[in-house]
Amino acid sequence: MNPLLEAEQAVLGAVLLDPDQLRQLGWLTPEHFHRPVHQALFAAMRKLHADGHPASTAEDSVPLSWVTDTVAEAGQHVRGLTASHAHTLISACPRPGHAPVYGRMVLEGAIHRSVTAHAIRLHQDARADALQGEVEGALRGADVLRDVLIDLARRWGAEPRPVAPGVPPAPGPVTSRPSWARRVPGEERILLGVLAERPRSMDEVVGWLRPDDFADLAHGQLYRCLVALHHRGEPIDRITLLWEAQRRGLLADGTLSSDQLAAVCGDVGPGSAEWLGEQVMRSSVTRTAATSARAIRTLAENEALAPGQLINHALHALDPLDEVRTRWQTANGRPAPTPPAPSPNEPPPAQVHAARARSTPRALSPPVPRPGSAPSPAAVRPPSRGRS
Repeated sequence: MNPLLEAEQAVLGAVLLDPDQLRQLGWLTPEHFHRPVHQALFAAMRKLHADGHPASTAEDSVPLSWVTDTVAEAGQHVRGLTASHAHTLISACPRPGHAPVYGRMVLEGAIHRSVTAHAIRLHQDARADALQGEVEGALRGADVLRDVLIDLARRWGAEPRPVAPGVPPAPGPVTSRPSWARRVPGEERILLGVLAERPRSMDEVVGWLRPDDFADLAHGQLYRCLVALHHRGEPIDRITLLWEAQRRGLLADGTLSSDQLAAVCGDVGPGSAEWLGEQVMRSSVTRTAATSARAIRTLAENEALAPGQLINHALHALDPLDEVRTRWQTANGRPAPTPPAPSPNEPPPAQVHAARARSTPRALSPPVPRPGSAPSPAAVRPPSRGRS
């Protein structure tokens, strides 16, 4: 027997035996039941009780009409419901006084189902947006999922706040790249070629485009090399880019090859770095939304996860999408949403600003030669050699 099914039967049987239990189940709704017949029965009980059925004021024994009227009312919405089914529910309830506990079991199952359904919908929205070259559907689906999580947290009695799971959810089965994502690396390669050939165009994208936005790992690492050279104010061409890739170990570990880099630098045509960057960014939004949706679905399908943990872990899984959304809005000239006030456990804003400043291009200051000596090669370098 399914434990959730037994919990649904038990809470319905408890109310059939003691209609006054409905006063303790005001937070439970018919939609929280999995089976349609159980939804109809609970809705009928709430309606009859609200209408002042004689059973709701009975002090001694519950009249038989409470059971028959409940079945009759529910029978108007589902087929095949008989009085024998009601008696089966009554026999399935061990203790009518435990109805609130049974109800919380039903709510727990509803939370898992609801989060699963909305995660699937978010994944479908992200896939549809990727096919159409849009992002609004995925972002709207993420907002709906977040609102659902906050509402479920309120019903469960937990504080909705993002919490990272102690053990990350197991990844889903490895599949080949979907057809709707196969055109993205081509746009990434063209963008990298434009940036390598026209280094000044880095200013158009460096403020909001990140290496993780690239679908191809090698392309993301190559963009990281471009950003590092740009931030240090060093010349950018095929040779300096190859040298930076070697310094980062990308040639040794096989992430990049000199032939790949030469092909990227040679694939240059007319195009705007800003426009190409927006295409990469758009793909990053839908890809991140799909990744968040898969992670949340994996969490929701773990029946051992308590509802409060599920909700908070799911909110945490949406954080990467929020970060990508903010940069997408910056790329399109839209005002970014006002950030929430930092919690006591978060680092102070000054510390966060200092950390982010490492990704902001710095103006180069002219070297100051020592009196009576020629400047050394180290003196003409920018003061920092840190990597982005």
